[in-house]
Amino acid sequence: MRIFIDADACPVKDEAYKVAARYGLKTFVVSNSYIRTPPSPAIELVVVDAGPDVADDWIAERAADADIVVTRDYPLAHRVLQAGAEAIAPDGRVFTADSIGQALAGRAIAEHLRSFGEMTGGPKPFGPADRSRFLQALDAAVHRQRRKPR
Repeated sequence: MRIFIDADACPVKDEAYKVAARYGLKTFVVSNSYIRTPPSPAIELVVVDAGPDVADDWIAERAADADIVVTRDYPLAHRVLQAGAEAIAPDGRVFTADSIGQALAGRAIAEHLRSFGEMTGGPKPFGPADRSRFLQALDAAVHRQRRKPR
């Protein structure tokens, strides 16, 4: 079991490091620029080339059954779910096979509206309650993955 963090603009990296350390999990912090990470042999910073979806591709090519991916990117979440990994958003939302289709459809609608100049707004401000939900969701995901039959 490993944790992959889609790290560009991820507000919960420190929380993910704490959970990973508690359970002794290898953590990959994937970004297209240097990010300071805690000094630990269990945390590996992976700097990929700049470009659309390069970090997502790196994660999706490696995430497998029993892994956990932290991302707010719906297409990446869909890809890792198909590989058998879990996907959790920084606000604590757990992506599932049942919820990812709706999330992708909502994203497509928003993109379509933006193409016509419609202002669809951005994500709501990130707050302490989101951080707390994320910690609970990540801890629960680790327990779910540990209980899965192999």
